[in-house]
Amino acid sequence: QVQLVESGGGLVQAGGSLRLSCAASGGTFSRYTMGWFRQAPGKERAIVAAISTAGWRTYYVDSVKGRFTISRDNAKNTIYLQMNSLKPEDTAVYYCAADRNTPIPLTTMRPDYWGQGTQVTVSS
Repeated sequence: QVQLVESGGGLVQAGGSLRLSCAASGGTFSRYTMGWFRQAPGKERAIVAAISTAGWRTYYVDSVKGRFTISRDNAKNTIYLQMNSLKPEDTAVYYCAADRNTPIPLTTMRPDYWGQGTQVTVSS
């Protein structure tokens, strides 16, 4: 069983930056495809970014390309989401997720484990 704990959310003005972290425990972290999802009020949860086991492949939804960067440190069992040039429409609860399989493409990842979520609020 894998436990995922997110941190780094908060309130920021439009144009600002935040860095989310997700610490994993209870599994072999380096074997999991990892991703960040988000859910805004009244909307379904959707993928934001994903990263392969060794970090060689990444995926970003079009709306965050050029602004967000996903990375992982397998030695620390942690993934990150650096979010720059934040917009009010980025406001959501952000979830860390782990997939035991090797989805190709990354957009097809189907998480087996989820974190509890961290709130990101971007004011205009």
